[in-house]
Amino acid sequence: MSTSTPLNHTWRSHTCGQLREGDAGVEVTLSGWLQRKRNLGHLMFLDLRDRYGVTQCVIENDAPLLAALDAVSIESVIQVVGTVRVRENPNTHIPTGLVEVPVARFEVMSVCESLPFSVADEPNASEAIRLKHRFLDLRRASMVKNLELRADIIQSIRTRMHALDFIEVSTPILTASSPEGARDYLVPSRRYPGKFYALPQAPQMFKQLLMVGGIDRYFQIAPCFRDEDARADRSPGEFYQLDMEMSFVTQDEIFATIEPVLEGVFKEFGSGWAATPAPFPRIPYAESMLKYGNDKPDLRNPLVIADITEAFIGSGFGFFEGVIAKGGVVRAIPVPKGADKSRSWFSAMEDYAKSMGAGGLAWLQLPSTPEGAGAKGTLAKWLTGDRLAQAVAAAGVGTGDSLLVVCDEPHKAAKLAGLLRTRVGDDLGLLEKNVFKFCWVVDFPFYEKDDETGQVVFSHNPFSMPQGGMEALNTKDPLDILAYQYDIVCNGIELSSGAVRNHRPELMYRAFEIAGYGPEKVEESFGGLLRAFKHGAPPHGGLAPGIDRMVMLIAGASQIRDVIAFPMNQQAEDLLMGAPATVSEQQLRDLHIRVVEPPKQG
Repeated sequence: MSTSTPLNHTWRSHTCGQLREGDAGVEVTLSGWLQRKRNLGHLMFLDLRDRYGVTQCVIENDAPLLAALDAVSIESVIQVVGTVRVRENPNTHIPTGLVEVPVARFEVMSVCESLPFSVADEPNASEAIRLKHRFLDLRRASMVKNLELRADIIQSIRTRMHALDFIEVSTPILTASSPEGARDYLVPSRRYPGKFYALPQAPQMFKQLLMVGGIDRYFQIAPCFRDEDARADRSPGEFYQLDMEMSFVTQDEIFATIEPVLEGVFKEFGSGWAATPAPFPRIPYAESMLKYGNDKPDLRNPLVIADITEAFIGSGFGFFEGVIAKGGVVRAIPVPKGADKSRSWFSAMEDYAKSMGAGGLAWLQLPSTPEGAGAKGTLAKWLTGDRLAQAVAAAGVGTGDSLLVVCDEPHKAAKLAGLLRTRVGDDLGLLEKNVFKFCWVVDFPFYEKDDETGQVVFSHNPFSMPQGGMEALNTKDPLDILAYQYDIVCNGIELSSGAVRNHRPELMYRAFEIAGYGPEKVEESFGGLLRAFKHGAPPHGGLAPGIDRMVMLIAGASQIRDVIAFPMNQQAEDLLMGAPATVSEQQLRDLHIRVVEPPKQG
């Protein structure tokens, strides 16, 4: 909003963030919330706030006006009329700090009751109190800033997508339940007893149908609904994503299209932080699991996990050799200048590893100088001579460094090594500052084996195109088949999954057959999509970066709820509106359903 153009509205001529030194001598009308008041007896200062900022107002030697305003409670909504003047004691910390408004008259428009927490300062109230009174929480400057940032980011994304010739299409909110993915939110049908709609977990089917319909570049800022648990970077219930799909494209072409959009948005709103320039690095899934211990690598952390399994074969260390004989691996996390760390530091790391489910943690300290004594630590006895040299070379460490070492079956070892890599990077302050580090994780396995049943199941998206097509499905071990699936990751946060889609019905039938689904089940569950694919479907693919996560990263927020206007809490409750809630018997009868109480425990 302009700092000089008056509003000429009934309730206000200017906003509380608009007045400047050039407005001195102008009579203004301001409306907003009474943020603070300081009564000095013959003199009172008032801070009046709205979304745009704060203006200081003042009352001098006017006993009736002083008494009247002194009775008004903080956070009441008031209107003030007065003539702007230059302040004798400027406040350089706010844009309006060179001026003030002496109050000629005022009106109370709405009185505020007792506050559950202070709005003027960062609240020390619990999150539950803040969410129950979200209308107060939203008045805080940091929340206003986050919501304005969110709106600006969405507008920028729309502008960039339209410039790339994408069409924004709104897809249905009431749809059919999908057997794949997270739990659906179900909506009972009044007209069709015993049947249910579902809120979309994502517009996946519809955007693919748009491709079949010839809308070859689609996007929307799409609401998605999933009945899943909350995390710091995930809001339960609903979230928004930049949903996009393209026809007649390869994986490389999808990357080349979205990378400038993401790089541009993060540079535009990232407060001067650097962003990875396109093209972003591409890391195969297997490499990511080995080097970083997860499929969401935080590339700000320079530490790289190493496989030092070979160094322990025949070492005489019975525990490690026993695990290796059963298919286990040994992973090492480098600790730069770890020779300076005390035994208590390594004990603290072992305690952390145990808290994450490990049976223990081994470690090795290299000498501080080339002439120093041999290595120390729990592995010093087993790693000597050539074995020590082999492990040191594999881990890329040298004089004065140390290693943290885990041994377990591959998946567990990778997970624990990844957690330790993050812990060490944070503890040593190794993370690169003021930067957004992007990468693609590619070449995900198409299938995996269910640990409990031993059945081959889909690893991620069952509608992805298998690398190698029908030949791979017919000739390869399913666990060796890779998919054209990919994730986009920024600073260790997964922004989106995506894929080149399987648009050929015969490939889809075969892919689901390997996972135990017969053609009848496939047609029952995905009949609409299959029917479309049988009428001429182009090659297509896409992805859907999360809007909430993007804003959280750019805003520097510690949790995703701070960038959403009305989020649920971690238990998927709306504390402000009281949802979920019971409904009347009449409503249940209209929907032909009844509530069955769960059995009481104990």
